[in-house]
Amino acid sequence: MAGVRAGARTEGTDDIRAGSGVSGSRRVSGGGPGEGESVSTAGNRPHLTLPRAGHDRRRPERPDRGRATTPDHVAQPAVAWRILVVDSDTASADALVTGLLRQGHEAERVATGRAALEAYGDAHMVLMDLDLPDLDGLEVCRRIRAGSGVPVIAVTARGSELDRVLGLQAGADDYLVKPYGFRELVARIEAVMRRCQGRAPTADPSVIAHGPLLIDVSARRVSLDGRPIALTRKEFDLVRLLASQPDAVLPRQRIMREVWGDAWSRRTIDTHISKIRSKLGSPEWIVTVRGVGFRLGRQQSAYGDPESGAAPEV
Repeated sequence: MAGVRAGARTEGTDDIRAGSGVSGSRRVSGGGPGEGESVSTAGNRPHLTLPRAGHDRRRPERPDRGRATTPDHVAQPAVAWRILVVDSDTASADALVTGLLRQGHEAERVATGRAALEAYGDAHMVLMDLDLPDLDGLEVCRRIRAGSGVPVIAVTARGSELDRVLGLQAGADDYLVKPYGFRELVARIEAVMRRCQGRAPTADPSVIAHGPLLIDVSARRVSLDGRPIALTRKEFDLVRLLASQPDAVLPRQRIMREVWGDAWSRRTIDTHISKIRSKLGSPEWIVTVRGVGFRLGRQQSAYGDPESGAAPEV
């Protein structure tokens, strides 16, 4: 994420940036530069942020004044989230991941749009650079939003009004232009998560209802229109997983990991989904989203489609 700036202007210092922003900035204490100084490792040459001429280094500071906006000086969050960082710039993205980890969050970084589409299903939040090597970030946002309610913050160097409008229209919940301060990013993450709390389930229900399809989690039973459906253990686990997030497209990688662990082949999931579709009487119960994964399909009933009110064809 080129352009991640370690902090806003430090009290009594000149903020040195390179290119679109200081990449890989870090806080130094003890034995290094004094309070209010920071070191940037942008490129291969370190840059030191020095006090302005005439600035009295001995002047006592008020609490928290003069501190750079770095991960070390942001309050620990009350809730830890799993955050997916999508950025092809290794140095600055890794620095951002390190900052998020220091704040107590779980953080993972991927470098391509396709990798993001495989990984976002496990995340509470996605930080999305729009300039990716394989897919345009706007298209990745659209695909994520089409199958999931996971919050997305676009983090990009595209800063025009049109770029912001396009990003928000593509499904981003917020839009942050590089370079930016870490404190601002954390504040935006917290604000977006507060707005999205109503969308997140608080607990796994014992019975999941999806139209005429009922999944009794505790009894491990499935019925359709009151008719029991005999599923194997893995088939039940797969249906329960899809039904737990009925509006989301679950990446193939996540399904493999949660249902089969490490013991699986690529054809395993396809074989099981084919059998489940057959037992439920329609291939539309599990929808394949090409290049992403699978989601639970429309709420079809043997007595008509409750969504459309149409009677079944005879």
